[in-house]
Amino acid sequence: MSLSQWQWENAIAGAVSGFATVAAMYPLDIVRTRFQGFERALCRLLSCSFRVHCFMGIIFLLVSLCTNPIWLIKTRLQLQTPIHQSRPYSGVYDALRTILREEGWTALYKGLGPGLLMQVSHGAIQFTAYEELRRILVDYKGRKRKSESASNLLNSFDYAVLGGSSKIAAILVTYPFQVIRTRSQQRPSNEGIPRYMSSWHVVKETARFEGFRGFYKGITPNLLKNVPASSITFIVYENVLKLLRPTRRND
Repeated sequence: MSLSQWQWENAIAGAVSGFATVAAMYPLDIVRTRFQGFERALCRLLSCSFRVHCFMGIIFLLVSLCTNPIWLIKTRLQLQTPIHQSRPYSGVYDALRTILREEGWTALYKGLGPGLLMQVSHGAIQFTAYEELRRILVDYKGRKRKSESASNLLNSFDYAVLGGSSKIAAILVTYPFQVIRTRSQQRPSNEGIPRYMSSWHVVKETARFEGFRGFYKGITPNLLKNVPASSITFIVYENVLKLLRPTRRND
């Protein structure tokens, strides 16, 4: 199989699984964000090459630079309540305009540091855990059914367990970054004074007043949203790949 064919198949599988995941699981994200306020194909691309890791690091940085303003606006819209500010944002455009007028463009990049750390580490942990758990499960089932190929040894239930388990591992390690980012992105008070001055300030204040548990506030709705979402993603992804393989063999 050529590299272009492999990339095309994984792109289709990833797009379909991603669409199914978002359609099924997005609403719980609002619950998770409010608690705080008060990413298999990639793994295979990440070889041991130092150049590849550097290249992927640059990509993650560019993605964070482009998406951080979107996450900030999303977080503020989800956190605001009728009594939270004197004039709540009316929508995305109003939020962007107000932030630029009252806080300047640099405010759009609050929480960039922890956001970048979370994005890089979360994907690496999840896909590494998924591949390792998948290999162990394939080896275990392979000893019982030696005549079957590796792609036929696992079923949708296996993919669901693997996807959910790998997501749990990634969340437990990286969730504090998410809390730090969300708290850094909160809207300043009516007097224009931010609750936290920097990400490091968030770390110090959270550790001081809430302890270790403070870095895991909101993790329950996060798990309820992301673990089933990850299971759905890998169920759809792996099964789409299975559907594409016979097509490739016929070609």
